[in-house]
Amino acid sequence: MNPNQQYTEAELVLLLTQRNEAAFSYLYDHYSGALYNSILSIVSDAEIAADTLQEVFVKIFRQIGSYDSSKGRLYTWMLNIARNAAIDTTRSKGFQKSQQNQSLSETVYESAGSVNIASDDLNLRKWVNQLKPEWSVLIKLAYFEGYTQDEMSKMLDIPLGTVKTRLRAALKELHKLIKD
Repeated sequence: MNPNQQYTEAELVLLLTQRNEAAFSYLYDHYSGALYNSILSIVSDAEIAADTLQEVFVKIFRQIGSYDSSKGRLYTWMLNIARNAAIDTTRSKGFQKSQQNQSLSETVYESAGSVNIASDDLNLRKWVNQLKPEWSVLIKLAYFEGYTQDEMSKMLDIPLGTVKTRLRAALKELHKLIKD
């Protein structure tokens, strides 16, 4: 493949639908970084994000025929696939259990030898992980990673009003969990 090769979006889509190997290499080389960062912002684990990215490119390869340029750009279509795959990953029971175990062990090692253990943070993360996945993701993005509601709306491709409603419901449920 010519490393300086450039494609218009229409040319790239045409070659992808023809299963052109050079076009898929180009697609991966030019878009994998952005898609990986999007996935990583949701799953927060580099290894799981890399695995999810590979699954995303397999889905893109299999579903390229369903891409409709009249509904949006190729990148937006791929980003939606990546976002959905990342959210599906966070909803899986295996992921949630691994995050609970990892969160606890990382905190234990980080605070080893330290007198000041952030037990409130441990409990809060435990309670957040008990929430519905669509609520848990928003709480983690807003309160642990510092995203604004508008940023979350754009990142997750859901309406701002939905973000606000889900966050409000999540905070109410969190309040109940903490009181009990």
